[in-house]
Amino acid sequence: MNMGGRSPAATTIRCKYCSASLTVCAGERAIQCAQCCGVTRIRRSLSSRLPLPALTRPASVAGFPPCGGRGKKRAVLIGITYGGARRGCGELRGPINDVKCMRQLLCQRFAFPSDGIIMLTDDQKDPFRVPTKDNIRMAMQWLVQGCSSGDSLVFHFSGLGAQVADADCDEQDGYDEAICPVDSFQKGPILDDEINETIVRPLVPGAKLHAVVDACHSDSVLDLPFLCNMSRTGNWQWEDHRPPSGVCKGTSGGQAVLISGYSDGKSKFSMTPEACAAVGAMTHSFIKAVECEPQGVTYGRLLTSMKAIMTNAGGCNQQLQGACAPARKVVNFSGVQEPNLSCSEMFDVYRKPFAL
Repeated sequence: MNMGGRSPAATTIRCKYCSASLTVCAGERAIQCAQCCGVTRIRRSLSSRLPLPALTRPASVAGFPPCGGRGKKRAVLIGITYGGARRGCGELRGPINDVKCMRQLLCQRFAFPSDGIIMLTDDQKDPFRVPTKDNIRMAMQWLVQGCSSGDSLVFHFSGLGAQVADADCDEQDGYDEAICPVDSFQKGPILDDEINETIVRPLVPGAKLHAVVDACHSDSVLDLPFLCNMSRTGNWQWEDHRPPSGVCKGTSGGQAVLISGYSDGKSKFSMTPEACAAVGAMTHSFIKAVECEPQGVTYGRLLTSMKAIMTNAGGCNQQLQGACAPARKVVNFSGVQEPNLSCSEMFDVYRKPFAL
């Protein structure tokens, strides 16, 4: 699969951070630099001059299960190591194992059917299962397409995250968050605006989405309007993060929940080679917190347990059990310091049971 090269419908710009020459693909709003990993926003005037890319094929023809045969429980799990993609930076340890552990948890603990789970990892031979930007977009569309009341959907991403200056005045901190596909250095990251529009807005009444994102700069990567943080008094409290522009970032009546983590983006990434199978600290803390509560857990207790597990783990060797048992070490490749919860609506985190 050719992930480089120059397309006829492309132009070049300079990296905002290191001035490297970057090739911009048609229709993209940002591009990531392979030298410094910084993300440069593409000016609207330039983006509008580039022809739009051709529409992707429907997911049913691209190796995805047909929409009509899907169950009420569906999941998209993405893990990217970026082997050979980042110049001189090595590859991340953990993301592919994260995906395997999440799949095991969903199937064994929450009765997700195996044929209702799509896994995109960069060790796949099937070109439609490689986590390129186009494939991730198709997988997200497949996840929510035709969703109805009673659907339980899961989106999991383990890999690199990024920030880019906001151009829509819909971010309180002035930055959009993004996830980085394996070809992010050729086609750019997927911004939170697009993620929100693709998997949050279509949720109808009675449908729920849980997203678990193990990446730096992931605390608001679904652009949900309410964020739950731990206060100075040690309690989980909601903050209103509705955009200053007033644009709606909610659902069409369903519920969207994001479990992610706060990261200042300054932690160094763990890299190969090491002769030890590893899982990411964020994903591991989520799975372990769920498994430690066989009778169920509230959202507040889940977050508190995750925080304790992450604090005690610290990227050191762990005795892993349950869904994480195939791996032998926890690594904090995303630099996440503590868990966050954001949602399309506020609720009592100490009373509402967590369930997928």
